[in-house]
Amino acid sequence: TARSASASGHISLSENTIELILENRIKKGSVLTVAKIAGIMAAKKTSDIIPLCHPLLLNVADVNLTIEENGIKAVSYVSCNGNTGVEMEALNAVSSSLLTIYDMCKAVDKEMVISGIKLLSKEKKEII
Repeated sequence: TARSASASGHISLSENTIELILENRIKKGSVLTVAKIAGIMAAKKTSDIIPLCHPLLLNVADVNLTIEENGIKAVSYVSCNGNTGVEMEALNAVSSSLLTIYDMCKAVDKEMVISGIKLLSKEKKEII
């Protein structure tokens, strides 16, 4: 069975923090690149983090990060062929991406808020 899921979330940031990210002036490095990689890695390791989640061989794990006026939106997409869905992997990818942004920016922004983490879609298709 082909399975896929998508999730999203948001982190609010100050204007100054967004400017520092855009100018690549956060001391820990490229925030968007590191957060994307963290999300992909988290999707792949979900069964190591969430009790009772099955280990899955993922076909796709991706996170897109979009800078908005008041922060960054994260959207994940995960797919696999298997007997169980990939919702937790999609949610874990978004959560870890946003937590990574928080960690990388905590020295310059004390008012960050992670919010709105939710499943956007899940799909199941029989493979013939």
